[in-house]
Amino acid sequence: MADSPMADSPMVDSPMVDRTRDRPIRVLCWSERTEPERVYPQGINGAVAQALEGAGGFETRTARLADGGQGLTEELLGWADVLTWFGHGRHRMVEDANVERIVRHIRERGMGYIPLHSSHHAKPFKAVLDHSGDLGGWREDGRPSIVYVVQPDHPIAQGLDRLFVVPQEEMYCEPFRIRPPNELVFISSFAHGEVFRSGGCWQAGRGRVFYFQPGHETYPVYFQPEIKTILVNAARWAAGSKGK
Repeated sequence: MADSPMADSPMVDSPMVDRTRDRPIRVLCWSERTEPERVYPQGINGAVAQALEGAGGFETRTARLADGGQGLTEELLGWADVLTWFGHGRHRMVEDANVERIVRHIRERGMGYIPLHSSHHAKPFKAVLDHSGDLGGWREDGRPSIVYVVQPDHPIAQGLDRLFVVPQEEMYCEPFRIRPPNELVFISSFAHGEVFRSGGCWQAGRGRVFYFQPGHETYPVYFQPEIKTILVNAARWAAGSKGK
């Protein structure tokens, strides 16, 4: 499949990510902030930032759709080694100029990108890999899902058992309309027998992309220990660094 044409746009004053420097990994944690405050008082971006800060070796900033420049300015993206992303109902509100900027930082500078859950329809995820991100189906039933580690030797799977349960989750099922992942780390199954490629990795130009399915906004998924471990591992992998 052809690369996004936006990848050919020139960068301005945006040096490549220096993966050799001895400093914390810089992660910009972004959300549209439509998630309910009763579940995520600081937003899902705040929960992700807390997980990273708790692990050590990270410097985080949070940004949201309502911020100036939609929280996606050249200054912020140029600062970040990794961008984590949660979007749900306002994908179309993200300005195309910001999408183009994100794609260029991933492909040309090597910024890592981690879209979460309903961000399968995020504009940057679709643009950087040139796929639709459409699902075969979904069901918001709050039933458990089982996450299977299918590549236990992958850096993102370190510290996990071969499977774990997410107590409450929204069902996603195949076919998942994505570019085939370079590496598939997780597969999930759901209450009625559905399965889904729930954790995949891609190389996009100089950047690394990891999509992770668990994390419906009405359930406290991002506070679960296994999920926090995955977020930490994924941020280190996406930065091309093991951290301190």
